[in-house]
Amino acid sequence: MNTLSAYEARVADPSDVEGAYAFCESLVRSHYENFPVASRLLFGRARRAIAALYGFARLSDDFADEPEYEGVRLERLEEWRRELAAVREDGVPGHPVFVALRDAVKKFALPLEPFEDLLSAFTQDVTKKRYESFAEVLDYCRRSANPVGRIVLMVHGYRDPELLRMSDAICTGLQLANFWQDMSVDLKKDRIYVPREDFERFGYSEGDMFRGAANEALRALTAFEVARARRLFAQGRALPSKLRWPLSWEIALTVRGGLAILDKIEAQGFITLGRRPALGKLDWLRALLRHGVGP
Repeated sequence: MNTLSAYEARVADPSDVEGAYAFCESLVRSHYENFPVASRLLFGRARRAIAALYGFARLSDDFADEPEYEGVRLERLEEWRRELAAVREDGVPGHPVFVALRDAVKKFALPLEPFEDLLSAFTQDVTKKRYESFAEVLDYCRRSANPVGRIVLMVHGYRDPELLRMSDAICTGLQLANFWQDMSVDLKKDRIYVPREDFERFGYSEGDMFRGAANEALRALTAFEVARARRLFAQGRALPSKLRWPLSWEIALTVRGGLAILDKIEAQGFITLGRRPALGKLDWLRALLRHGVGP
C-alpha cells in the first residue's frame, strides 16, 4: 500500500474497530522494514496499538516529506490535527488510522500530548529549515522522536518518570545520529539541522556545506555533534535492563544500531556530505550477536 492510497482511505463504518486495526496492520506490512523489531513479536492489543501509532506517524511523516504531498503538506497535517481532536473529544474520526488510535488511546489510557507533539514536529519540518542553537534542535527532538519512545513504553505498561527520561535520551540520540548520517539527504530538501552557533564555533558555513566542502572544519564540527549523540545514548544505556523481554531486546538493539551509525560516521572521517553511511546486514548481525535474542 503506498501512502497516498493509505491517506485516501476513509471510514465506511466508524464502529469497525477491527477493520481499522487491520488497515494499520496492512500499512505496517507494506513498510515492514521500518516497523520496530520486537513489536513484530507482540500479539493482541499491544501489537495493534503499536501498529496504530506506526500508521499515524508514517502518514504524518510522509505529509511533511514525500513529493506527492508537495503544495498540500500543511493542509494534510492540519487535517490530521482535526482528526486527533476528534479522538480527544470522543468524536467520530474520518480515517481508519484514527479509529484504531482512538481505541488504543482508551484501552491503554494514553495521553494525546505525544501525538500532538509529533504533529507539531512534522509541521516544523515544513516551515522551519534552519536552527540557531542546539537548544532549538533539542526542542525539535523532544517533539519529533521522544514521543514515540514514550508511547511504546506506555503501551508496554511503563510510566515511571526515570524510565521515560532514559527513553527520551535514547530517542534524542537516535534523532541526532540520523541528522548527522543524513546531512547530504537533508541538504537536498534545503534542511540543515546543524545549528548556526556550531557553524560559527568551528568556522564552517552553510555555504561551505552547499559547496560540499569536506575540510577539517567540517570534520571537527561533525565529530563534535557525534560526541553529543554518544553522550545521550550513554544517559539511556541502563533502560533495557529495566524492561521485560522482548522490549528490552528491541531497545538494546536500537541503541546498538544508533551507536553503529555513529561508528560508521567516524570511520568515514566524520564526512557524510559525499556518502551517506548506512548499516548493512552484517552490521545488524553483529548487533544481534552482541545483544543476543533471549530475555
